Amino acid sequence: MSDPFKLGLTGSIGMGKSTTAALFADHGCAVWDADEAVHRLYGRNGAAVDAIARLHPDAVEGGAVSRPALKAWIAKDPKALGKIEAIVHPLVSADRAAFLADTQSDIAVLDIPLLFEGGTKDAFDAVAVVSAPADIQRARVLARPGTTDAHFERILANQMPDAEKRKHADFIIETCDHSSAQVAVSQIVKDIRARNA
Repeated sequence: MSDPFKLGLTGSIGMGKSTTAALFADHGCAVWDADEAVHRLYGRNGAAVDAIARLHPDAVEGGAVSRPALKAWIAKDPKALGKIEAIVHPLVSADRAAFLADTQSDIAVLDIPLLFEGGTKDAFDAVAVVSAPADIQRARVLARPGTTDAHFERILANQMPDAEKRKHADFIIETCDHSSAQVAVSQIVKDIRARNA
């Protein structure tokens, strides 16, 4: 089988990426999730565990990387994040490459929250940005357990603004409501398949 069409899927926090990724899966697209990949790498006996343990033994508990311990280390040591990323980014890239090599679908959707921020846009055939008005985004994020205004603002500060992401997108998926997102995803899949027919 020929290589799948690689569609990058991105958007800021609270924009509805996970729900949108599921809509692509409903259309027979293969979906890879960067956050899930990191979760696997950090999980019990995951590929990142030994390297993180060598770097900062306190960050590993019960054979898995402890995210709270990582956050505490990052808060104390300004160089910690760069050291962690140097371990995790190549492993995530390898996980993505293995997924692409194994997929049988004609379209591979790669859900990557910081796609533009990471400078990887050129690795995709097209990029879809998931978007919603700021008030809806804020309400969604603050409805998550343990999320405060300050936490939300801190995350936003590390992400490219939504308006900027939209400028770089090949497709924009509005997620104000489920039905408009469904229509947009259906049209994108139809366009890609027509282009590759």
